[in-house]
Amino acid sequence: MTSNRRTFLKQLGYGSLGLGLVALLPGCKSGRLNIGHRRLSRNSPEAEGISSASILAFLDALQAGNHEMHSFMLVRHGSVVAEGWWSPYAPELNHTMYSMSKSFTSTAIGLAVNEGRLRVDDLVMSFFPRDRPRVISEYLAKLRVKHLLTMSTGHQKEPTTEMTAAENWVKVFLSSPITHEPGSVFMYNSGATYMLSAIIQHLTGQKLIDYLEPRLFQPLAIDGATWETCPRGINTGGWGLNLRTEGMAKFGQLYLKQGVWNGHRILPADGVAEATSLKIQQTRPVNPTRPNERNDWLQGYGYQFWRCTHNAFRGDGAFGQYTIVMPEQDAVIAITSEVKTMQDPLDLVWEHLLPAMKPGPLPADREGHTRLEDRLASLALLPPKASPGSSMAHYVSEKRFELNANDLGLDQVMFEFRRKDFTVTFANGQIKYPIDGGIEKWSKDETSLPGTPPRLALIGPGKPGAKSKVATSGTWKDENTFEITLRYYETPHRDTVTCQFDGRQVEISFLSSIAAMAPMPRDKRPVLKGRFV
Repeated sequence: MTSNRRTFLKQLGYGSLGLGLVALLPGCKSGRLNIGHRRLSRNSPEAEGISSASILAFLDALQAGNHEMHSFMLVRHGSVVAEGWWSPYAPELNHTMYSMSKSFTSTAIGLAVNEGRLRVDDLVMSFFPRDRPRVISEYLAKLRVKHLLTMSTGHQKEPTTEMTAAENWVKVFLSSPITHEPGSVFMYNSGATYMLSAIIQHLTGQKLIDYLEPRLFQPLAIDGATWETCPRGINTGGWGLNLRTEGMAKFGQLYLKQGVWNGHRILPADGVAEATSLKIQQTRPVNPTRPNERNDWLQGYGYQFWRCTHNAFRGDGAFGQYTIVMPEQDAVIAITSEVKTMQDPLDLVWEHLLPAMKPGPLPADREGHTRLEDRLASLALLPPKASPGSSMAHYVSEKRFELNANDLGLDQVMFEFRRKDFTVTFANGQIKYPIDGGIEKWSKDETSLPGTPPRLALIGPGKPGAKSKVATSGTWKDENTFEITLRYYETPHRDTVTCQFDGRQVEISFLSSIAAMAPMPRDKRPVLKGRFV
């Protein structure tokens, strides 16, 4: 490469990333790096040293434990050996990552360090002179990038809730009391990861996702990723990334190979090792039913990566979004799900998949592989079924119910029942929110109904008016009760909407799958009451 071309690359902002991007220049056209196959290669499990029977046993255990899974992909020796999506989830769809996003934010920081844009020992205050509080505490003055990366900022209380209620999240974070010496205590802190995203945008003038596009997403052929932003247009960093399952698996494979993708270095090897090694030990009361050495949340934390038992590491997000990297087994496992206890799927990985991974190929098992393929192809989340019809359906169909005043701002609802499907239309004045559903079968649609889709309260409300993909089904629980299930199949969550009819009156209550996990399930949305005249 000529010196002029190197200078041009530096001017574009790639700097010392010559370890990776310079090597890719022959495949660079119009500023786009294109070095990878669109999809990971595929092979049979036995060819890569794992039996089809062991994967079937893993799927059986998930089902027996009533764990709601949305997708699963197992990569061994660089080839996908098993993959499945529980319909209506599908391979071409994004899925909410929640805190799995943090590992991508860490990757952006690693790239920026490699480009010479910053050091992990840089003081956080140095990036935000306009947002600093009037009085700078001793500990805030000591806060460094590495403390954000390792969740050791010293906060007694995570500031994320207060941040997301404000317009300037950086200012709220910097004003939050720091009561411990930075670096001394681990405390999970999504606001700290947001600050890493804000640092990237401050340094580069680009959103985090735009900074990663030519450096990570394009080389790995990860398409269609989206990332939420704060009110000031900064990617949320600690959550908000939406990605396909294969994108998760590719990301894990990149880290498994110490930053190399298809023979090209994307990330520096020392940076990968630094990010995924133990930096701080979590502290948590000993659980008498689970020794600390078997707890995957007590194996140490790196730079936005969790250490696992069995010398593995992972990125993970709420409700069971995992990218598990197993260096000793040369394997990656990507999972999306909605589980209540996040340790459970990991336990099943260690119980069924880990011991089944052998060093060399196994004898072909065509019958077993066929059974596995059939099982993976038929995975589905079935809609609830009670009764497909009721005499009440004819009585209330196409009647307009006037709703009492409520916090969702809805003033009308109408139900239209047909033999195999239905439509429920909520309204706020002239604004209508129709949703088409199937009778005891899924019907796909989109909705921007206020209060949907469900999301963690910690991370604030979604974008008003944004449409969500939804699969909808309804069933009659009894003569007077119609239950609607709204499954938002680009998120982990669903809503159960119970419509109780009593003569000319209706009462509509919501229960999200998040609220249903609580010891005393209660949804914050109001119960809608109305009558037709």
